[in-house]
Amino acid sequence: MSTFRVGVDIGGTFTDIVFLDADGRLFTKKVPSSVDNYARAIVEGVAEVFSEAGIGPDSIHEIRHGTTVASNAILELKGAKVGLITSAGFRDVLEIRTLRMPRLYDLTWEKPPPLVERYLRKVVNERINADGEAERVPDRTDIAAVVDGLLAEKVEAIAVCLINAYANPAHERLIEAVIREKAPDLPVCISADVLPEMKEYERTSTTVINAYVLPVVGAYMEALRKGLDDDGITAPIYLMQSNGGLTTSDTATRLPMHIIESGPAGGVIGSQAIAKASGLADVITFDMGGTTAKASMIAGGEVTRALDMQVGGGIMHGSRLLTGAGYALKVPAIDLAEVGAGGGSILSIDVGGSLKAGPLSAGAMPGPVCYDMGGEEPTITDANVLLGYINPKHLVGGALPLNPEKAKQVFEQKIATPLGLPFDVAAHGAHLISASNMIRAIKAVSTERGRDPRNYALFAFGGNGPLFAAGMAETIGIRRVIVPPSPGLFSSFGLLYADVEHHYSRTFRRLLSAADPGELTEAWDGLAKDALAQLKREGFDGETAAVERSASLHYKGQIYELAVPAPDGNFDATKLAELAERFGQEHETVYGHRAGPEEPVELVNIAVVGRGLSETSRVPDKLLSEAAARPTEAARDAFFGRENGWIETPIIGRADLVKPVAGPAIVEEYDATCLVPPGGTASLDRFGNIVIDL
Repeated sequence: MSTFRVGVDIGGTFTDIVFLDADGRLFTKKVPSSVDNYARAIVEGVAEVFSEAGIGPDSIHEIRHGTTVASNAILELKGAKVGLITSAGFRDVLEIRTLRMPRLYDLTWEKPPPLVERYLRKVVNERINADGEAERVPDRTDIAAVVDGLLAEKVEAIAVCLINAYANPAHERLIEAVIREKAPDLPVCISADVLPEMKEYERTSTTVINAYVLPVVGAYMEALRKGLDDDGITAPIYLMQSNGGLTTSDTATRLPMHIIESGPAGGVIGSQAIAKASGLADVITFDMGGTTAKASMIAGGEVTRALDMQVGGGIMHGSRLLTGAGYALKVPAIDLAEVGAGGGSILSIDVGGSLKAGPLSAGAMPGPVCYDMGGEEPTITDANVLLGYINPKHLVGGALPLNPEKAKQVFEQKIATPLGLPFDVAAHGAHLISASNMIRAIKAVSTERGRDPRNYALFAFGGNGPLFAAGMAETIGIRRVIVPPSPGLFSSFGLLYADVEHHYSRTFRRLLSAADPGELTEAWDGLAKDALAQLKREGFDGETAAVERSASLHYKGQIYELAVPAPDGNFDATKLAELAERFGQEHETVYGHRAGPEEPVELVNIAVVGRGLSETSRVPDKLLSEAAARPTEAARDAFFGRENGWIETPIIGRADLVKPVAGPAIVEEYDATCLVPPGGTASLDRFGNIVIDL
């Protein structure tokens, strides 16, 4: 009997489910997200696949899951009631932050409220210096009084972050022991376990975020496990991390800070796997769903990762040049730029009389006007239906019939008439404005990172990505667009291609010119030992366990670091010089220049990633999917702007592209619609990807 790996990705509008076995047999399901209880949609969707495919619970080998539960808790400020214990004099670190402002000239901007209110932030009289020496040991009686005070406030979790604990965690361990004595079942997070690195605000914020979402994630995982068990599904659950690797459900429940950006990571990893198989080394990924659009970069076959990120506070990563709007989270993460532009983004006219798309979204309920489920505000999806790009009878394979007449009525009333434009011109304008918003995300991961996007292919997926990708590529100057099979469920596919990963890091501040090679080797080996031990506990050993080193460095006096791969093996003078050269090259790529050899390079943090590898390839040679439904019509009028007007456009299936097709054309599938513009040519490659050459 075949056993399936199951990928489940929760989006703001839909929950995507993919079943895949070793032979490439594929079953997919797209169901509306159950916002009140995300686990319910997963359990019900899996049950529907069982019924339709004729398989049972014992056919599932493992479940791989990307979830927005943790990020939603922060965005909606619905996390746990957290108490914070810190060093005397550092009570207000969460409010002082780093004084970075996302809007330089907006005097009305306000910082998001700290996740721990001031009355729940307590201090102990202790001090450890930067060398890790204890200058003032906290009194156990004082610690007990502080803990009693927080327990009296009925906190649901406690975070502990003391000054310089990264250099010596002894005082944090003492506080943790007192908390365990008084409240054995209360979740406790200490910075020495969460982030043993320098920078007080980032370390405090990361520790607090972990404590803030820990009970929420724990409750969600418990509900999901129970729902699956009740249906006879006993397969283990792996969670996608922000860094693009998988982790066990137990580890995710203990360190949920690693799954804050769990959802978007799957598609990037899937893009990397398919790009490698297709011989493509340089790719920009573009994922547009119902609520947001996200972009990332794969350079030289490797996913680009950021050392930290910001979440919540209404932040949208449209530009990485201005930061400070959200809550700092210092964990390795795929370098994603995100904007509030999705199919459900609401269209409106601002006070200046200009058309605006997003960031508010109609979400899954009530959804766009054309869904006919109570939505009253026009959205980008409504505009695309009016332009003829989306078949009202084909969305999700026809399971969600649309009401274009109602969409047109509302769009004309609220958008076209106030602008004094014909509805088709206004709708096309909405399409272009939405595209321009998303181009900002692509530039954020390319030009703002010192990379020219014209040298990359655009890999488009998500329910709406293939609809916008070719037009955006033309604007930027990208010449090739790739749309993978099942693009609307592709983030779920990516989960199936990912490896288990565990990241470990610590501050190890040294000038490279004065570093002791033996001391460096010993420090990295210590992190590698921890990573390998964790992998062994999860069943990965020998050839199925691998460790990679990296280092964060800067020129002495700089505030921010750049991460580069570190050489393997024992360090010596040659490898120290190699590490310095790698940093210099990365600095020149990102910032356009590098300092001379006389400028000292400082090592700040060392890190390793331990990977649990599969003994066989996770990417099947071919996909044996369900029979694709044929388009319900041969052609449809579609509007391509004032220059081209309305054009009778062929409606085709993916299989029709075995021979190249010149645009305009619309490729209709169960989970997405791909638009080939006039002047473009679409074909299929040997992996079943749609390739659009412009």
